[in-house]
Amino acid sequence: MPKTILNQGEQKMEKAVEVLKKEFALVRTGRANPAILNNVTVVYYGVPTPLNQIASISVPEAQQLLIKPFDKSIINDIEKAILTANLNLTPINDGTVIRLNFPPLTEQRRRELVKEVKNMSENAKVAIRNIRREINDNLKKLEKDGLLSEDELKRETENTQKLTDKYIALIDELTKEKEDAIMTI
Repeated sequence: MPKTILNQGEQKMEKAVEVLKKEFALVRTGRANPAILNNVTVVYYGVPTPLNQIASISVPEAQQLLIKPFDKSIINDIEKAILTANLNLTPINDGTVIRLNFPPLTEQRRRELVKEVKNMSENAKVAIRNIRREINDNLKKLEKDGLLSEDELKRETENTQKLTDKYIALIDELTKEKEDAIMTI
């Protein structure tokens, strides 16, 4: 029973780390990254559709994204969707493709992005700690119900802490990598 609780907790911690990775993918570094367009949706025949399902997105240069719609008639809709997504990028529409040029980041903007990344990281750590608390509460409930001895509770609580430390260290590592990518010119 305690192993089940620990396994469920570990799965939740893995999900928290995956969410953090997705958030990090949306943070702009000095290079063009197609993941920045993941949250852009275009109204296509009355249905909000993710941009990557109605167009191919490529990186022809380090500072540029090229968006080639499968249906040329929606190129203006794609342009509007990019503008309304508040990406701080201006689409260049030549009638067949849309180019997004990424201007080099200023030192001040890089520092702001690092602060954002640290904030996201801290939120993920809080989520991990909340999961730890939830696991420990479930273990204490088992002890209270007589299904777990005091020694077993102590051992499982230590295992929970080791698991928490592992995921906190992983978050720290991911954060450091993202900060380095942002600060690299």
